[in-house]
Amino acid sequence: MAGKREENPAGSSNNLRGDVLRVLGVLKVATVEQIQQIAAPHMSYRHTDKETPSKRKQARTASHLGALSDLRKHGLAENGGQISGGDTLRNLTPMGLKAASYELGRPVGEMGNPARGAGRTGALHPMVVNDAVLALLRPKPDLAQLAGEPAEALAAAQAAVDAPDGLGTIASYATEVALPATGTWSNPGKGGAQADIVITAPEDGVPLLFVEIDNCYESAQVLAAKIDKYMRFGQRKVKDVDGKERPMWRTRWWVPDGRHSDQPHPPLLLVFNRVGPRNPNAVIEQLAELTQRHWQGTAYDDGFHMYDGKLPIVVTGMKQLQEHGPAGAIFRRFGRPHNQTLLETIGNPRREAHDARQQAAYATREREYKEQLRRAAEQKRAEREARRPVCAGCGTRFTDARWKDIEPAGWDAPRETHPHLCDDCKQCAITTERQAQQPASEHQEQDQAVPEQRAGGTWISRFRS
Repeated sequence: MAGKREENPAGSSNNLRGDVLRVLGVLKVATVEQIQQIAAPHMSYRHTDKETPSKRKQARTASHLGALSDLRKHGLAENGGQISGGDTLRNLTPMGLKAASYELGRPVGEMGNPARGAGRTGALHPMVVNDAVLALLRPKPDLAQLAGEPAEALAAAQAAVDAPDGLGTIASYATEVALPATGTWSNPGKGGAQADIVITAPEDGVPLLFVEIDNCYESAQVLAAKIDKYMRFGQRKVKDVDGKERPMWRTRWWVPDGRHSDQPHPPLLLVFNRVGPRNPNAVIEQLAELTQRHWQGTAYDDGFHMYDGKLPIVVTGMKQLQEHGPAGAIFRRFGRPHNQTLLETIGNPRREAHDARQQAAYATREREYKEQLRRAAEQKRAEREARRPVCAGCGTRFTDARWKDIEPAGWDAPRETHPHLCDDCKQCAITTERQAQQPASEHQEQDQAVPEQRAGGTWISRFRS
């Protein structure tokens, strides 16, 4: 125990240090409270008996603060400045990113770069990115860890558990991901985009989603230029390991194949955080017009659109996202008139409804056709039964085998001797005929043989001529 204490003076456990590595490996830079909210959400409902909010916060984050202290001793983490509220920012060193890659099960080359220096200007944008991750992830507290807490805290934790789920786990997220339009993944060239967040949660219906955070400082024209970069990345194709050309993004992320002639690029979610001077509603309206060529689908007479080669663009507000999460009807896709849930906006509900109607109609036709076949087969069986011969002896109907025996065969086949009798009656008739023939045969033999008579001491046989 003493050896462990010397190695980790703050006394943190492997699990706690693993929590910190996973969270910072994704977020790159975060406060200890953000780390706790993601890694141990049940702690947000503990220590409610402390006198002040600062003491409650200190108690909730003490464990992860100790883990960060031990990681700093090992050269895996470091302090990265402060945010405007005074909280210290934490980030990983290059060695810490490598350790985090093992915790996340992610290649080192996909971990990105350390976030050194992010806190020198207050890290406004990274903090908003972290807020968006929390709003989309919506970590659930473990109620078993809250035994003995006050009723108010338990009720709040229960409400969080009962609320709609978020998307994936912390390992489903990546931040500051380069999307190269030129160059390579590890050395991207000019003209590419950089996604604030990339989400891969296929188990929750989101195989791949790019997220861009806007603090309402940028114009619609600047955002449109960013979307052009996303489009260029989506259109880029490279040779895969099998020598075939595929979209570059498919060489890194798995997404189910789309329908024929309806394979859109991965969707882009724009989250507007209203802290800057621009009105997001006006920006969104201009942005939709400027990027129409990228997102507008092809209309079909059946009331749906196809989006082959298009970029689905979805918008929402940060406050709404934090309040309702991805399950709330707070998302608007360019080209659609109403808000929807996130899964509805990145999908194609009208096309799916059209396909479901077609599938139902096909299933109905298939059932009707099978029913017609069944009735035709029943009628055919009934007609055949009506033609089935009846035994002239006992009145029973012939078996299939007996019926086949009496049917006309080739010219060299033996003739059926009793075609109007079933098998049993035929055997009886044959037996009766043989018995009737047997006495006549014996009488004939007696008439042909006359007993010998003795004449003159010699036996003489007489035969009739």
